Amino acid sequence: MITFSFNSSGITYERPSRNKGKNLTALPETYCVIDIETTGLSPDFDSIIEVSGIKYDHGKQIAEFSSLIKPEETYDDDTYIDSFIEKLTGITNEMLSTAPAPLGVLKEFKNFIGDSIILGHNVNFDINFLYDNFEHYLSETFQNDYVDTMRISRFLHPEEVHHRLKDLSERYNLDYSKAHRSLSDCLITQDCYLHLRDEAITMFGSLDNFLQSCKRKTRGVKSSDIHSDHTDFDTTHPLYGKVCVFTGTLEKMHRKEAMQLVADVGGINADSVTKKTNYLILGNNDYCPLIKDGKSNKQKKAEKLKLDGNDIEVIPENVFYDTFEDVD
Repeated sequence: MITFSFNSSGITYERPSRNKGKNLTALPETYCVIDIETTGLSPDFDSIIEVSGIKYDHGKQIAEFSSLIKPEETYDDDTYIDSFIEKLTGITNEMLSTAPAPLGVLKEFKNFIGDSIILGHNVNFDINFLYDNFEHYLSETFQNDYVDTMRISRFLHPEEVHHRLKDLSERYNLDYSKAHRSLSDCLITQDCYLHLRDEAITMFGSLDNFLQSCKRKTRGVKSSDIHSDHTDFDTTHPLYGKVCVFTGTLEKMHRKEAMQLVADVGGINADSVTKKTNYLILGNNDYCPLIKDGKSNKQKKAEKLKLDGNDIEVIPENVFYDTFEDVD
């Protein structure tokens, strides 16, 4: 559920902290590839219409699950999906009319996944939907650790602009004609993952070398490393002139990229929380049950400063991205 609040600067919203699994910097050999199809892009307003998973153990497929799901909500004309989703996925309203209800499918899917490491492409999208649906229908949370092949691709090919599953399929000469059905996307993702693993070994000499390189890139970036060539700033942007600090692992981009966004709109990056800090941006994975109260030291300090009357807000990663929706 999104919570809305009102303050002197307008309406803000945030999600409650989610006790999700960790976004792993890893190249596992045993895992479960997942993919879902949905009626839209928002877990708050849209529904899952198909889920699939394939378990692999050292490259061998050992189990498979796939099912359509009949949404509980319909449009005014009693259809479940619009023409765009039908054309994109090949799933029809007629197919969904006879599909099983969400509760049973999601329970089976959760049992199928078990405690497996999840692997997927742009898998945060899938996990956010599954997290909300597991919570709603099963009164349980989705806490599996996960690996994102999009993130691996960005590490290996920083020169590429796009890292969609379609782009990787073209890069590796894979058949993409059956994409946008969840089981097919699982198979495509698995093929892409194998290519990415091979590339990592070729480019870095070993998987360990690649993983160490990834960790060096995601850690240790300093605010002093970030500069902007922009000179004509939009002074109405909410981050213009504001001191921003990041904490936790970001889901959608590297911290360096996020800090560059701040600099390019005239914001000021900083490494630690002080009285000058205006925004502390929490990575969506920053909530950790192993940390007392589920909060990092930066977050605790920011909350204390706010209670003391300082101009500081703690915002989740998704709200940070929302500030750039209308930025060219």
